[in-house]
Amino acid sequence: MEVKILDTYGTWRQVADAARTTVGKEAGEGEPSSTWKRRILLAEHSPIRLLSFRWRWTDMPWWVQTHFTRHKFGVEWFVSTSREDRTGVPRQGKAQDAPVNVEGLANAQAIINISRKRLCSMAAPETRLAWMMLLRELKQWEPELAAVCVPECVYRGHCYEFRGCGYGQTNTFFREWQKYRGEEILSADK
Repeated sequence: MEVKILDTYGTWRQVADAARTTVGKEAGEGEPSSTWKRRILLAEHSPIRLLSFRWRWTDMPWWVQTHFTRHKFGVEWFVSTSREDRTGVPRQGKAQDAPVNVEGLANAQAIINISRKRLCSMAAPETRLAWMMLLRELKQWEPELAAVCVPECVYRGHCYEFRGCGYGQTNTFFREWQKYRGEEILSADK
């Protein structure tokens, strides 16, 4: 399985100007700072939805794509068909791990939301790997966004799964949680 970012839509200047509009200010100039980007992403204010990304996974197992296509807010999915009249291959008897190509188009908020579920240790390892592969690619385009994509337990500070994996009781979890919260960024404003 491979993944590639195909397109990006929206700019940080547009995000910043939309944020300025919400507080009654005129449009600004220049690129917002990395600290500002991280802060608005952590706050999850509506202007972050102006940033969107389109990507493609190739040769993803069919059953893995079903985990992603369950996400429906702020995201669109395009999955290669298994229709016999289009592929020439009968559907009956196809294995659940038959490879498909999947394109996703999602805004920054949707990527954060999907990360919370698909980075969880309780997610299927193959699904988790596919999402981590995407985030590695995304980091090259938008490092601040990739940095705030964390599992639900880190996002919420505690695991709320019925049967958790135990990660939330480890020192590694605590360090990741502190890093996610950006104590150094948040305390700089006080």
